Amino acid sequence: VLFVWAGLLCAQSAPQDSSFVLQGGTVHTLAGPVIENGSVLVRDGKIIGVGQNLTPPDGMQVIDIAGLHVYPGMIDSASTLGLNGDQTEVGLFHPELRAVTAVKPDTEQIPMSRANGVTSAIVFPDGDLLPGQLSLIHLDGSTILPAAAMYLRFPVIATMRVWKHESDDDDEDPQSAVRYEPKPYSEAKKEHDQRLRELNTFFDKARHYRRAKLAGSKDLTPDLRYEAMIPVLEGTMPVFVTAVREREIREAIAFAGKQKIKMILADAGECYKVLDLIKARKIPVVLQPTLSLPLDEDDPYDRAYTLPAELYKAGIQFAIATFSGNAVRNLPYQAAAAVAFGLPKEEAYKAVSLNAAEIFGVAKRFGSIEEGKTADLIVTTGDPLDARTQVKQVFINGKPQDLDTRQKQLYNKYRSRQ
Repeated sequence: VLFVWAGLLCAQSAPQDSSFVLQGGTVHTLAGPVIENGSVLVRDGKIIGVGQNLTPPDGMQVIDIAGLHVYPGMIDSASTLGLNGDQTEVGLFHPELRAVTAVKPDTEQIPMSRANGVTSAIVFPDGDLLPGQLSLIHLDGSTILPAAAMYLRFPVIATMRVWKHESDDDDEDPQSAVRYEPKPYSEAKKEHDQRLRELNTFFDKARHYRRAKLAGSKDLTPDLRYEAMIPVLEGTMPVFVTAVREREIREAIAFAGKQKIKMILADAGECYKVLDLIKARKIPVVLQPTLSLPLDEDDPYDRAYTLPAELYKAGIQFAIATFSGNAVRNLPYQAAAAVAFGLPKEEAYKAVSLNAAEIFGVAKRFGSIEEGKTADLIVTTGDPLDARTQVKQVFINGKPQDLDTRQKQLYNKYRSRQ
């Protein structure tokens, strides 16, 4: 399934010359204190200087941003941006597939998200157990990291239908949709145990394949599925594991320990019940959208709102994601909701920028405004987490981006009607 538009996104070309200085604004580096009346020097898509009273090289374009603010571009740590329903795989094990090959660069979702300050996204395939690899993409249509992590949907004992965060097809309330009869617990437990056995067996086979390959076995038949698992087994590729409930989280952490894999815990709505375990294992967490309903009827109404602050206070590294395609544009407001419930404002912005880069191992290139990093920058009228703030300019790889969107076009079209 994942094959459309691969050439457009995977082609890596050297960035065009893009040299300029953003001068006179408030620079929020996220790597140090805020710089008032600061400057950011950019050459060939890289940041070459950050500070006050910087003298740009002769001939460098000067962009006056007095009264404005500069932030690193935002990163959505889990998204279906541009996949438009083409991310679901059939079958249990497809680790060789990469989400990037199905992204449609011409989707309206991309400019819509980019215009609100999101410059990168981790896109993931969907399916059962091991549906493929997550990819880190730039929102200018280029690929940063085709294989950012392996995706594992950990087996769950599901007696009721599990709803996703968003339906890209409609906005219908799940409660008003088709009713599904609950499944007996014994049957759900049996299915769960079977899936877990199959998962362990697949890992064992992949490990056997790796040993045979290292030994130079002449009888080894190449298998793309097991080839894709080698970086996972060697610990060079993390595994993005979705586990929502406490039981699943504990089982997933035990599985990661048994298989000796590098784990990123994702969509963990009940991780607050196992904070000590998560911290002890030094497992980073990618949280579900903050603006979410409680999992259970008797949960506090603000259960999802307070979770980021709880992770922060516990000293656990985390990022906030949308797990969406249509709602990526609302990423800053997911972080903003956590501020009202105890998360410091700077930490909220890190949850959609620097933390995401660190979790996926690209912090040397992205996530903050520092010398030597890629110039993914946004220029705003104020705090990007404030819905009243306007994004004035967006730079990806140091290149200015078009901030026009279909929504703006329609607004201007109908606003001018007589």
